[in-house]
Amino acid sequence: MTDRPDSPQLIPPHGGFRDLQSYQMAEIVYDGTVVFCDRCISKRSRTHDQMVQAARSGKQNIAEGSMASGTSKKFELKLVGVARASLEELLLDFQDYLRQKGLVLWNKDHPKARQVRGLCYNKNRSYKTYRTYIEDSHPEIAANTMICLIHQTNYLLDQQMRALEKEFLKEGGFTERLYRTRIQMRNRKKYK
Repeated sequence: MTDRPDSPQLIPPHGGFRDLQSYQMAEIVYDGTVVFCDRCISKRSRTHDQMVQAARSGKQNIAEGSMASGTSKKFELKLVGVARASLEELLLDFQDYLRQKGLVLWNKDHPKARQVRGLCYNKNRSYKTYRTYIEDSHPEIAANTMICLIHQTNYLLDQQMRALEKEFLKEGGFTERLYRTRIQMRNRKKYK
């Protein structure tokens, strides 16, 4: 059985999370967090595990939300919100690290902060783009780099949530789409 071009699509295309800028940045945040924690925080510390898990949660919830979006925009929106909340928790952990170690938290106009933020425009950015800032620099630079990356990721997630909200309000969810499709199919059968 093949789909006709005029038949309504009940489950729209979904997934494709690897193409989302938010996911790409969350993956960089996760990789950087693992390296930072292994370098700067004792593996026996509960904080080490919590930071790595918060970073992982940010990345994984974006992917899971994207995959669920075909049948539940509401669930996708919820999972993107969970990703955002996890990264906010991680942000606070990095800020706590700097404060507790007596290190400087860069403001957004700090020259190094601007330099790190500018790297996001690299076409093929990945963890490697930021590696020297995280692996080869003083912990103050590494933590502040991670903070910059989290801020950028959170900005992208905020934009994504606004777009999902608009789409949900305009198109509705799966149940509404199911109802519309059922009505369209009934109407087609009536007029054949």
